Amino acid sequence: MANIVSVEVVATKIFEIRGKKVMFDHDLAKLYGVETRYLTRQVRRNIERFPDDFMYQLTIQEVMNLKCQNGTSRWGGIRKPPYVFTEQGVAMLSSVLNSKRAIKVNIQIMRAFIKLKELLLTHKELAIKLEALEKKYTEHDKKIKDIFEAIRQLLTPPAEPKKKIGFHA
Repeated sequence: MANIVSVEVVATKIFEIRGKKVMFDHDLAKLYGVETRYLTRQVRRNIERFPDDFMYQLTIQEVMNLKCQNGTSRWGGIRKPPYVFTEQGVAMLSSVLNSKRAIKVNIQIMRAFIKLKELLLTHKELAIKLEALEKKYTEHDKKIKDIFEAIRQLLTPPAEPKKKIGFHA
């Protein structure tokens, strides 16, 4: 089975909004080879399959924040805020978009979500190891500084007492 779209391309379409990894309706429509309005129509016809933790519509403020972060609107002129789909929402899309392309694309999208999770776990493990190393070497640095200070003190000749020049009465 030839892949319609690579996992890497799909991964570039996954964003974090409201603390969740999501994909925009227009990006999904493009991947599925359908118009965005067709995708959202199918979702509205099957809305009971898409609870709030599967799909939600962005607020105007969120859209404005995204435009500011990206410099320009990457959606062109939109009339209403886009919908975003979580991993579970994307999985549910395969049940309302009945085409061979939708099935193949969905498989790649699921693989991309899995790959991102694996990368996240790897980064967490690396961060924990790095923190442990920093802590270890910070302690070592303090001990090394103490050793150098002790060596400096040993190498510094003791100060000779000052001779008093004065008159005795």
